[in-house]
Amino acid sequence: MEILKFTEEHKQYRERLRAFFAKEVLPHVDQWEKEHAIPKSIWNKIGKAGFLCAGVPKEYGGWGGDFLHSIIASEEIVKTNHYGLIIFLHSEVCAPYISAFASEELKKKYLPGCVSGDIVLGVAMTEPNAGSDLAALATTAVEDGDQIVLNGAKIFTSNGINGDLFIVAAKDPEIENPYQAVSLYLVEPTTPGFQIGQKLEKMGFHSQDTVELFFSDCRIPKNNIIGEKGKGFYYLMNKLQQERLVCALAGMSQAEFILDETLKHYKKIKSNGSLPKIRQSKQHTIVDMATEVKVTKTFLYTLIKDHIDGKDIVTETSMGKFWASEMVRRVADASFEIFGLEGALEKNRIERAWRDCRGISIFAGTNQIMREIIAKRMDL
Repeated sequence: MEILKFTEEHKQYRERLRAFFAKEVLPHVDQWEKEHAIPKSIWNKIGKAGFLCAGVPKEYGGWGGDFLHSIIASEEIVKTNHYGLIIFLHSEVCAPYISAFASEELKKKYLPGCVSGDIVLGVAMTEPNAGSDLAALATTAVEDGDQIVLNGAKIFTSNGINGDLFIVAAKDPEIENPYQAVSLYLVEPTTPGFQIGQKLEKMGFHSQDTVELFFSDCRIPKNNIIGEKGKGFYYLMNKLQQERLVCALAGMSQAEFILDETLKHYKKIKSNGSLPKIRQSKQHTIVDMATEVKVTKTFLYTLIKDHIDGKDIVTETSMGKFWASEMVRRVADASFEIFGLEGALEKNRIERAWRDCRGISIFAGTNQIMREIIAKRMDL
């Protein structure tokens, strides 16, 4: 069953990417996880190798890739079993805001560096009291001549330590309608009044540099706004379909990784004769896991095709996002049962995957929000 039309060039791209990860990423993942950080240099390496921002047009430093290249990159990085180098956040969540809505000046200034890896992107939306409800943002943006003055705080910002440029959502406090008050701005971390807080220690995603950000009379040029003033909420809604698809794909890809690891373990204990008597039960569990992964992948690939074709699939994407992010947790739990206590050891790759997959259900809007969207569009 071929849903997405991967060309021979796409297949070669996947092989080159796997080879790159095998050489430059996989040998270091365990150390990065222990250190709770990845080196900034890896971003430059992956950019120079041509694996970032496939969708950026050639006139802004892009290399002529398409969304299928992005899908391949997202799948393969997840299967390295760590989230420190989340290239899909950089390439498919952050960069599209710039390439789709920013001014020519900002595109020419920043996009070439995003492609090369010289600029690492982060997105600063979530606040202590505003997560999925973006209308509750408290960070303010006030015009003062040819500058914008930012005040407020963000939390759970990925790529916070390595980031060179952040997309910051803030609102004009004088506009009452919260959906018309939000704008998006580009802020460099060296800007006076912008402070990066300490790295947050998390249950999973150990090598991801997640931080708090603080803005205290942080002054940026007025032309650092992305698109038009007051259109931030519209821009966010416009790009959330792709962001949620990428999150769903991450869940599915991680479930594929967990399934592969589980199959290797099962075949190993089967071949050495140490398979427990409850063999049939384990077989059925693995069959259930494989079925969930296959059904989810088929659905998501259909959604990706529809997304490429420009279809309105907000309802289906919301379904895919909550389903895939909960499916991977079911698969991880089932795998844990098959591994037994061995699965709880830090050296076991399943242990890390089990920890990491829990957060996917929160990204790009919690799964409760996904259900709210679906219910509204079903006129319930």
